[in-house]
Amino acid sequence: MSKALGMVEFISIARGIYTADQMVKISDVEIVSAGSACPGKYIAIVHGDVAAVQDSVNIGERIAEEYFVDSIIIPNVSPAVFPAITGATMPDEIQALGIMESFSLATMIIAADAILKVANVQALELRLGNGLGGKSYFTFTGDVAAVETGIEAGRKIAEEKGLLVNAEIIPAPSPRLITSLI
Repeated sequence: MSKALGMVEFISIARGIYTADQMVKISDVEIVSAGSACPGKYIAIVHGDVAAVQDSVNIGERIAEEYFVDSIIIPNVSPAVFPAITGATMPDEIQALGIMESFSLATMIIAADAILKVANVQALELRLGNGLGGKSYFTFTGDVAAVETGIEAGRKIAEEKGLLVNAEIIPAPSPRLITSLI
């Protein structure tokens, strides 16, 4: 069974909670993450088979009405995206560090998925809006060449949408920095 990821973003927390409930009651999907995001938005991220996720996102868009901001569906999403969203990743080792930052939560999920698919890297964290003024960022590790390849793929997606804030590569991060990242 293919795994897909879907997200609906709302400008109302109350409508977001109500809609997330309907999204999982009506479609056979599981919630990956649902909660408030800065500045005063709400996101509902679900996963399941492609058809169920499409149905759930469509329901979310319809019920959101005037509180709808954006939505995405990624069929065959990289399985490494899920633990990165929930902050439950523990890489084998930290080599080079890639950091990509976007103005858009949806764009960052799409970019993170592309990075994980194109390069031999491990996700550290995919932070979506909380405490970031509505921005998002993705941190990942691998050898320098893999991180460069990942940054290039992610940058292309974020720049096409005009939503890239910045991207950085640290070839040999200090162990004192690493402890603050994991």
